[in-house]
Amino acid sequence: MSISLRTVSTAVYQYSKDSLRQRLVILPIKRVFTTDTPKASEAPLKGIRVLDLTRVLAGPYCTMMLGDLGAEVIKIEHPRGDDTRAWGPPFTESMDPQDDACQGESAYFLSVNRNKKSVTINFKSKEGQTILHDLVKQCDVLVENYVPGKLAEIGMGYDQVSKINPRLIYASITGYGQTGPYASRPGYDVVIEAEAGLMHITGEPNGPPVKVGVAITGKLSFSFSFFCKKTSLYLHPKPPTRQLNNPPNPNPNSSFSLTQGLHAHSAILAALFQRHTTDRGQWIDCSLLESQVSTLVNIGSNYLIGQKEAQRMGTSHPSIVPYQVFPTKDSFIMLGAGNDGQFSKLCHYLGLSSLVTDLRFITNALRVQHRQALVGVLQERLQQATTQHWLDQLKQAGCPMAPINNIKGTMEHPQIQARGLVQEVEHAKAGKIRLIGPPVKYSGFTPAIRLPPPVLGAHTEHVLQEVLGYSKADIERLNKNKALG
Repeated sequence: MSISLRTVSTAVYQYSKDSLRQRLVILPIKRVFTTDTPKASEAPLKGIRVLDLTRVLAGPYCTMMLGDLGAEVIKIEHPRGDDTRAWGPPFTESMDPQDDACQGESAYFLSVNRNKKSVTINFKSKEGQTILHDLVKQCDVLVENYVPGKLAEIGMGYDQVSKINPRLIYASITGYGQTGPYASRPGYDVVIEAEAGLMHITGEPNGPPVKVGVAITGKLSFSFSFFCKKTSLYLHPKPPTRQLNNPPNPNPNSSFSLTQGLHAHSAILAALFQRHTTDRGQWIDCSLLESQVSTLVNIGSNYLIGQKEAQRMGTSHPSIVPYQVFPTKDSFIMLGAGNDGQFSKLCHYLGLSSLVTDLRFITNALRVQHRQALVGVLQERLQQATTQHWLDQLKQAGCPMAPINNIKGTMEHPQIQARGLVQEVEHAKAGKIRLIGPPVKYSGFTPAIRLPPPVLGAHTEHVLQEVLGYSKADIERLNKNKALG
């Protein structure tokens, strides 16, 4: 038997009324939820409004995913715009003939800002701060990635805004968290890659430490799916001139790992779910340092349990052999054998069946022990033919294998095309552009790019009128007083 959220709320209320009169005031159920069964096509976060005070990468990545799930995301920008609007080339070609000083939108900004509305506000203006407070009253979630204490200086810290809206979920994305001796330090993803052990284990065995190719660490295992399975919530200027010869300095507290954005996104969904029972918001403290340490998973556990220090191993695996990139006659191929059966098939299709009965290689533990000898034999064999030859030859082996695709090869991958991950949208300034879309598929709804990445300030007037109820006269006054930039 299914029960609607309205019925649950009423049942709790009646139970409290009949049996726990003294607790009725302590545990109010104020929110009225829908009595209708959610339609299969409705996005799970439809009706959730997010106040996005983030810039650059981790924060925008987090809020973009909330937007993909149907939330209304209001991106607040300085009148100059998010720093990444100027990070390029590449830029799109602008369709505006008057846009001589600007070269369209940056590819960087476009990558993490779909499904958002852009509003420009001058934070230093008292009227601008009033607008922010008014937006807090109308939002369910606030996400920010400023140095701890910075927003409190303009009345936007958690302790301040939670008094304005006790049901607000406030997510802070920082380098080192809100407490501890490093709390006030700005965070750079590459610095914390070094500091949190990731750079130590990345690179060739005899080479220097190297950073990961994109601002991301470890396994991106946080899923969109848990929250969507559990519930759907029903709640009620001119672009900057780019000096291409003088690239902007990155904001030190914003260039964060995508893993951190996933952690923050997951935490926000959990807090929204918990709010059903508490009717209260909460403060989420998500640090890059802890996010990256958590992605060490088995490597970290090896040290904590066995005091085993990790080493750089290139593409090879510390516990599985073979499982690495091998050179071929014309390029490279990634091959693996995760169990004895896969190893046997791999050897058969490589024409090396004698390895299967070699006493040095009959189990994975022995293969790890005799890694150098086995890898040497495999390398010699694989270099005798091209990558495509081996891909065709090994197709029936059932072993993990892949070519080393460049980005062109990745975007043209037949599986990526079949899944519709790359989508074409119409952008106000750039015309038709292609973007990577939402990566998760659902049986209950279809994620989509409802809104292209916004032009700077494109939704300022709309949000002030439709969300806050400001009049045109109010907006004219705010513009005159430079509260909007």
